[in-house]
Amino acid sequence: MKPLKLYTYANCDTCRKAVKWLRAHDLPFTEHAIREMPPTAAELRTMLAAQGGELRKLFNTSGKDYREQKLGEKLPGMTEAAALKLLAQNGNLVKRPFLLGEGVALVGFAEPVWRAALPKA
Repeated sequence: MKPLKLYTYANCDTCRKAVKWLRAHDLPFTEHAIREMPPTAAELRTMLAAQGGELRKLFNTSGKDYREQKLGEKLPGMTEAAALKLLAQNGNLVKRPFLLGEGVALVGFAEPVWRAALPKA
């Protein structure tokens, strides 16, 4: 199995739980700092498709940057291209953990969902 690509934020408890869970299940992954190196536009499009095209699911709606930019109000009128560009430029806006792999695209950590989606779990 090719290693999964996991975007995390060091101060995120949910991210730490996801890392611990992946290690406990011996699933290979590479970890990337989401703030310093946000997912690419292509990765965001892959995740968006896996989330049924719901842009809001890709955003860290409880984050300071989201609130300060009033994205709750702006997002409904924003184009997909504009929203993805915003996410690709600011990792603080991306919901995390953000996990991509062959046939896998998960955002946020819910153990039952990850167990069902990941082959060896």
